[in-house]
Formats: sequence, C-alpha cells, structure tokens
Amino acid sequence: MTGDAILPIEITDLARRVVEQNRSAGRRIAVAESCTGGLVAAALTEIPGASDVFDLGFVTYSNDAKMSLLGVPRDIIDTFGAVSVACAWAMAKGALDRSGADVAVAISGIAGPGGGTALKPVGTVVFGRVVRGTDTPPEGELRQFEPAGRGEIRRQATLCALELLLP
Repeated sequence: MTGDAILPIEITDLARRVVEQNRSAGRRIAVAESCTGGLVAAALTEIPGASDVFDLGFVTYSNDAKMSLLGVPRDIIDTFGAVSVACAWAMAKGALDRSGADVAVAISGIAGPGGGTALKPVGTVVFGRVVRGTDTPPEGELRQFEPAGRGEIRRQATLCALELLLP
C-alpha cells in the first residue's frame, strides 16, 4: 500500500487502468459481488474520478440477496448452486439490468476456510460478464485458486474481476 490507499498497490494499479480505459471507451461499469464482499467496488472507488465510469455495485452474500436484489432464479441456485457459472452469469445480468452500466461483472466463490466440498473445494470462484447492446454471448469462467488463505483467495478473485472489466 502507498500513500492513503487502503488496498494493495497491485489492486489499485489495476483499478486505475479499469477506470482510465473504460473512461476512454465511454463505458460505465457495474459489479455484483459475493465472496469478495465489495472489494472490487472498493478498489474502483479508490481511484479519483471513478464516478465517471463506476455506476453501482451489489454485495449479495446470501442466496436470498442474489435472488431478491439481482433476480437470480431460484432454480439456478437449487440446481447448480451459488458457486456456478450459471449463477455468476445471472448475477452479472441482474446487475446490468438494474443499472445504467454498459458492462457488468459478477463474482461468487468459496474463500474458506470452510464451506468447500469435493466438487467445489475452497478456492473455487466463478465469474460472469455481460455486455449491454452487443451480440457477445454472456461469458462465464470457473477458476480454482490455491487455498492459500481466505484473504489471498479474495485478493486473487478481485484482481480477476478487475481484469474482466477492462475493455
């Protein structure tokens, strides 16, 4: 960390690139976060002038919040779980639909130390990305981060989400 920044420099440097490049592209962004608990939004708002591009962020930690605030269908959570590409895509779509943003990214995962299963161990994080007004199909990605501790998993997930917000 440097100066008055509260987040690690690698996160704020990437957030700065996200803000600058989206400003240049004339794009507004939104995020829907679960396991990162607002870290992506916090990183973006560390950057002076972020309001030029950052529309809003949702922190939907519970399944009920994902359904009520973002419109994630219950059958997606019941069938695939909250930590699934289908859920992350639905979260991103919900954030986009409820905002004035041009692109939305969603993150859901298992940061640990508990909560993992054989099929979805600690360190499993899913991402969804939706772009308004394009023929680009919704994007989803499942990443398996090394279970090097809760903070490290959340740090890696934040970096990955910020990369997905680059134009």
